[in-house]
Amino acid sequence: MSAPELPPPPNPPLKGEGSAPRLRLRSRITTDGLDRTPHRAFMRAMGLDDDAIAKPMIGVVSQKGEVTPCNMTHDRQVDAAKEGVAAAGGTPREFTTIAVSDGIGMNHEGMKFSLVSRELIADSIEAVVQGHAYDGLVAFGGCDKTLPGAMMGLVRCNVPGVFLYGGAALPGRFQGRDVTVLDAYEGVGAVQTGAMSAADLDALERACKPSIGACAGQFTANTMAMVAEALGLTVPNSAMVPGVYAERLAIARRAGELVMEILKRGGPLPRDLVTRRALENASAIVAATGGSTNAALHIPAIANEAGIRFTVDDVAAVFAGTPLIGDLRPGGKYLAKDVHDRGGVSVIIRALIESGHIDGDCLTVTGRTLREEHGEAPSPDGTIVRAAGNALRPDGGLVVLKGNLAPEGALLKVAGLKARAFEGTARVFESEDDCAAAVRKRAYREGDVLVIRYEGPRGGPGMREMLGVTALVYGQQMGEKVALLTDGRFSGATRGICVGHIAPEAAVGGPLALLKDGDRVRIDADAKRLDVLIDDAELARRRAAWAAPAPRHAAGLLAKYAACVGQADAGAVTHRGGVVWPEPPSRSPDGA
Repeated sequence: MSAPELPPPPNPPLKGEGSAPRLRLRSRITTDGLDRTPHRAFMRAMGLDDDAIAKPMIGVVSQKGEVTPCNMTHDRQVDAAKEGVAAAGGTPREFTTIAVSDGIGMNHEGMKFSLVSRELIADSIEAVVQGHAYDGLVAFGGCDKTLPGAMMGLVRCNVPGVFLYGGAALPGRFQGRDVTVLDAYEGVGAVQTGAMSAADLDALERACKPSIGACAGQFTANTMAMVAEALGLTVPNSAMVPGVYAERLAIARRAGELVMEILKRGGPLPRDLVTRRALENASAIVAATGGSTNAALHIPAIANEAGIRFTVDDVAAVFAGTPLIGDLRPGGKYLAKDVHDRGGVSVIIRALIESGHIDGDCLTVTGRTLREEHGEAPSPDGTIVRAAGNALRPDGGLVVLKGNLAPEGALLKVAGLKARAFEGTARVFESEDDCAAAVRKRAYREGDVLVIRYEGPRGGPGMREMLGVTALVYGQQMGEKVALLTDGRFSGATRGICVGHIAPEAAVGGPLALLKDGDRVRIDADAKRLDVLIDDAELARRRAAWAAPAPRHAAGLLAKYAACVGQADAGAVTHRGGVVWPEPPSRSPDGA
């Protein structure tokens, strides 16, 4: 059977009078020529005809499934995105990748696979897009690691593409107030102290997450959705639309159409959008909304995919100069739906453009600038979102600390903190499990600095997040009466004096490995310092006596991850970044 008649694939595109541009399509390497007869046979087995095979092949990737409610919004949205691709002249090719639920993996060994899943998602997207030479990509994210993982895959492949968040859940109602799953975490500690009854906690459990979608506060998922907006990678003003709203279907259709528009006009590609200035914009929107500390891990990782070195120091510089204007949980009062009801993320971006904290000239996937897309948004309402001149704090909701315990940096969320300094006595635990057991027994006291080490990217491996511990502490009404240090991570929902992402981590000889019970530790957000109050000579003596512990995993995924993962200050990435794939050669009908 002869190959279908296809337009030649010149580069750059040819434009004929009164006709559309002829596209140079990567997918022609799989469809054109006599020697691609078996390739086309596989496509026909999937129901594609000559017309569908001749069109651009557009991947549509999601994590839809039954692993977590966060991604269950993807199902109908994926169908809508495919409709948009088809209506604009493409052939959509749906595939899925994994997700690991932080909520279900929390506070046990399963959490070690959470951050690892970010890399698996990016790797799997690269494998499918490059393995099939797709011409473009719509990439969905829903739960915490799926958002940065999908964005990383999109930037790595650097084909015409759009990222799309599946949307947050609706808030629950309990005893007359809005609640989220964070209230359930903290409720466990409250029951342990008698501050809440078991019956009330049972009612809260059943009320706190009434719909599918990601967690409703400015936790990691919603933070990274705003990052996608600031990077220009998504349909403008889509981040805060609740996942169950029908409006999301129109947004997904638009994403499918946009990919085809980008393909036809030749850009902008993901790496045209992810520039140093755009990464600064992304950091600014995190600080301005009191977003998740995990963003300081994911933004450098996205930068790495574009071949840009953007570390926690770069993030810190933006954090320090950005006002906190969003009064959002966990440090504040309001939720994603509240932001949507007041005009969406565009309100925040417009306010930050006008105050000079976001560069409005950066491009978006539409080909228009941030200023053009968000400049007509409503003004801040003064309650949920404030103007920069009336900020909640002048220096953002996150602080990067350095000192003799964190030479390469550590992170503290200061949004909502009553005190910005703490000095206390170290209680050292060699794992999260050991600390969690002590907290459950309430075997700690006011003034303690709970230290959880050997939970970093390599030492864990996997850099577990500690919401299970921090929420118990808060629920036991010990919130800011103690502090917690770790080379692991914290959930975007964590609140309190919790310092994480300490680099270098203990497993590679970072100073956290040298702490002992009884050491005095000082945390100072204003001075941006994290120090153990002992002299350099004593630290040197301890370092000389220290020996690295044996790896916790000798085989399997976590062992592979530990062998290649870097430190938190550079994003805990697993490859050098800036991957460049050669363009596939042009194909003629005879396969030459």
